[in-house]
Amino acid sequence: MPTLYLTEDRALVRRDSEDCLLVQIPDRRGEGGVILSPARKERIPLIKVDGVVVMGEVTMTASALHLLLERNIEVNFLSHFGQFKGRLSPPLTKNSLLRLAQHRAHNDLAKRSELARRFVIGKLSNQRTLLQRYNRRQSDPAISQEVDLIATLLRKLATLAIDNPGEGAVLSNGDRAIANSSIETILGLEGAGSAAYFRCFGKLLTDPEQWPFGGRVKRPPTDPINAMLSFGYSLLTNQVASAVQSVGFDQYIGYLHSSVYGRPALALDLMEEFRPLIVDSVVLTLLNNRMLSMTDFTVELDAYRMKNEPRKIFLTKFEERLNEEITHPVFGYKVKYRRCIELQARLVAKFLTGEIPEYVPFTVR
Repeated sequence: MPTLYLTEDRALVRRDSEDCLLVQIPDRRGEGGVILSPARKERIPLIKVDGVVVMGEVTMTASALHLLLERNIEVNFLSHFGQFKGRLSPPLTKNSLLRLAQHRAHNDLAKRSELARRFVIGKLSNQRTLLQRYNRRQSDPAISQEVDLIATLLRKLATLAIDNPGEGAVLSNGDRAIANSSIETILGLEGAGSAAYFRCFGKLLTDPEQWPFGGRVKRPPTDPINAMLSFGYSLLTNQVASAVQSVGFDQYIGYLHSSVYGRPALALDLMEEFRPLIVDSVVLTLLNNRMLSMTDFTVELDAYRMKNEPRKIFLTKFEERLNEEITHPVFGYKVKYRRCIELQARLVAKFLTGEIPEYVPFTVR
């Protein structure tokens, strides 16, 4: 089921019935009070919704929020530009045994390193696959060189010894210092692989001169491509966090990402495998099909942001990608990317509770 995105400023969302929300959108006026779009109402049957994302100045009544929680529908609050602000979630599942196993593995540096390695292998494998797909048409030697480099890093990850990862000191936040540990090595290999990937990401565009891309820049995004990537990764983080919590995890206890205050570390861990497959793919689709132009972005204090209408186009393509079906590489049947995220979370759970011997990352060919 899709996510409901509430993006219209000054919209009011209230309970309409036991199974519906009513979204009241006021008229939008331009200069001189000219009505650009009339006021309207939209009824949203909750049977079609599995999550809600609120962006900007949207008001939700208490009865609407109660109804969503009763239906186990999570509400994520983002800023106008997609920055995560908070989350209203139904109660955690009753699977306390899973959370105990999650915490034990976090404190076991060998098991933590093994999971961290698998997450990075999934990410770099999918980045490499995306580069290979686009390079079949271009046969660019520079892309081929980075593909070979990522392959070398993957071999190093596969053979990395983690039997004796070292004893990191326990920090005040409950996490362990990772200096001189195998996790530090894994992070270094992940950084080298991502740098190689983004060095030639701009070459995957059909019109690289219109969309200059010098590399990944997070805060602030210094060009339209980085603005779209950051926005998409924020959306994907929320999607993965919801899946992680629905399985019964504590999303703040991770393995690759350190567990610090307020960081959904496990969601960020699991998201790594899906970054190139979902967000990066959406960005390339939008630009290579000329669905956006430079006029669709604003610049404030050297930071690029998408305007309102282009942002809706991005959200539409993001949802379409989540709902795209793929043959699952482990189970062999057709499943949507949205469901794949949940299945990967369940595979992590089975590994932590000892039901399967290893966690297999999600990779495509």
